[in-house]
Amino acid sequence: MISPIVRAVQDADIAGAAAALVEVHATDGYPVEGVERPKEWIRSSAVAQAWVAEIDRRIVGHVAVMNSRGEDAVALWHARSASDEAHVGVLARLFVVREARGRAVGETLVRAAMDYARQRSMRLVLDVMTKDAAAIRLYERMGWLAIGRTTHRYGDGRQIAAVCYVSPAG
Repeated sequence: MISPIVRAVQDADIAGAAAALVEVHATDGYPVEGVERPKEWIRSSAVAQAWVAEIDRRIVGHVAVMNSRGEDAVALWHARSASDEAHVGVLARLFVVREARGRAVGETLVRAAMDYARQRSMRLVLDVMTKDAAAIRLYERMGWLAIGRTTHRYGDGRQIAAVCYVSPAG
């Protein structure tokens, strides 16, 4: 079994990452936004750093650390800690195509983001929709701590229940 290569996103990766995003949305209904303009969603100006996973030169996964933009998970973490805005990032846009699952691609991507945050003395937060049970299991297995619940709002007034998490300390 070939292990995934995880590396920082390059401009040449955007089309492959966008295709993977559309594929994951078709199979899993995730993400709930961004699929109409996947290249722009992946390249968002709010992205601080992003990584892709590739197997056999095909992009099979993606994750990003986003700059905080007032997300509920950020507010929940600020209420529980003394962290300032500069020391909190938002883990987001994690997706792995179905054929690459079971190969630790998601975990490897999340570890890249966690390493990035640790090097900058940051804690990562996220919200994950309660329907995404596999993602919840991944975060909990990796030591992320639930810090509260929220409602993820998207599209034309749509919403879905979500749980907020913070990355492990250290």
